[in-house]
Amino acid sequence: MAAAFGGSRGVAAKAPEKGVFPLDHFGECKTFAADYLACLKREKGDSLECKRLSKRYLECRMDANLMAREDLSKLGFRQSESESAPGKATSKSASGEQARQRAKRGFVPGVRGQ
Repeated sequence: MAAAFGGSRGVAAKAPEKGVFPLDHFGECKTFAADYLACLKREKGDSLECKRLSKRYLECRMDANLMAREDLSKLGFRQSESESAPGKATSKSASGEQARQRAKRGFVPGVRGQ
């Protein structure tokens, strides 16, 4: 019976690439997470429209020691996104529109000619 669920196969579980981090038990970043999830719902899952909120949520987690401090460029944010005015969606720029167009065409990162 255990073999049906992978218990006795001997396959070891792999750790996450970035390691584990504590859950937000005290709700220190709950408002940032709620804002981000509401944005995703409003934008019908288009994460480009909510990138600024995602950045704020990750910064909150780092400030509250809920994840290791990491350079935001390693987490997918550019310097220009860090310096944008608060409340202004950076994805409305030409680069955001280009990204949406590439996604519609089936863009594959790292593959030239698309």
